[in-house]
Parts: sequence; C-alpha cells; structure tokens
Amino acid sequence: MAEDKSKIITFRNALLTGLILLAPLVISLWALSQIIDIVGGNVRPIFVVFLPDFLKHASHLNLLWDALSTLIVLLMVALLGYVSRYVFGKYLLSVGERMMLGIPGVSAVYNTVKQIVDTFGAQKRNLFSKVVMIEFPRKDTWVIAFLTSEGRGEPQAKTPQKISTVFVPTTPNPTSGFLILVPDTDIKELDMSVGDGMKLIISGGGVVPNWPAATSGTSPTEKIEE
Repeated sequence: MAEDKSKIITFRNALLTGLILLAPLVISLWALSQIIDIVGGNVRPIFVVFLPDFLKHASHLNLLWDALSTLIVLLMVALLGYVSRYVFGKYLLSVGERMMLGIPGVSAVYNTVKQIVDTFGAQKRNLFSKVVMIEFPRKDTWVIAFLTSEGRGEPQAKTPQKISTVFVPTTPNPTSGFLILVPDTDIKELDMSVGDGMKLIISGGGVVPNWPAATSGTSPTEKIEE
C-alpha cells in the first residue's frame, strides 16, 4: 500500500514538473500567436490595396500573409532582444563596476586589470606592429618593446637617421611606459607575436614563449647578430 502511494506521489510530482516546464513555452507560443494576429490584422489592409484584383481573392493569399506576418513579428522580437540585451547589459556592467570599485583592496586590483584590458584589447593591440628589443636605459641593457610606427613628421625630418617609434612598457603593469624614437639600426625585431610579448612583460619574464631556434642548436645570440 505504501509502495503504491509512493508511485502516485512520484507520478504527481513528475506531472507538476512537466507542467511547470511546459507552461512558459505554451504562454510564449500563445502570446506570439496573438501578436501575429494583431500585426496581420492591422497591417494587411495597408498592403492589400496595392495588390491586383486577381490576387486579392487568391486562395493562397492568406497563407502567404500569415507567413509574412510571422516573419515580421519574429524580426521585431529579435530586434527587441538585441536592444534590451545591449541596454540592460551595459546597465548591469556599470552596476557591477561600481560594486567592485566600492570594495577596499579589490578596487585597486580591478582598476589595474581594467587598464591592462583597455590598453591591450583586441582593437588597441593592432597599434603594435612588432615585438622588438632595444638598448634601454643604457647600452648593453636590453628591454622588450613594441614597434608602433615608422618615424615621420617633424621628428623624422630633424633626425639624420631613419627612426621608428617604440613603446617600452613597464612591468608588471604595462599601461604605462616610455615612448622612444629609436634609430632603425638599433632595433632588433623578434619573432614572437604581440600577444606573446604582452604575456612576457605582464608575467615579469615568467612566461617565455617557445622559439623554434632554441631547439635547433642555433644560439639566440647568433640568431640576433645575423
């Protein structure tokens, strides 16, 4: 007897769970159907007047109009979703950022990470064309830097040598650094990507990208000198 009662309770719970899961779908379909009927009923007279007489009473016109109404409603719903996600998403992001900035200790870390992301995001990363090495702040002391552009304008005009603009970031926070105009003869280009160069700088040299020549028996110094 107790076992039968347990089965009934299990069936009842499963039925209620199914209804709860099905209810949003049924309501959504019903609401969508009502919206399609409203759009179809209000918009149809506008288009019907432009149709030839032989099409106004065609048997397949209702089917075509229902399909068109459904498409219009789906596009409107999708547009509403895009707009709400953009506006609501930005609102949630701003609220979350204010909360992070209000936590003592966390705000400093958050600001640093945010500056790094803003500085080296996908769009701004394109500002750096290559990873290079230059002697800085003195001779025979090398730093990792990013080549930003070739020398031009007044700086190049007033320099006898061909120069390039190089950004030397600080470690481990590369959002600040030094902008240096360096003669091309003093710049050594590296094979690593800009992303690998960023990892190397942010990690303080802890993350060193693989280099094929390192396992080929060729000395890195010989490679650079060549």
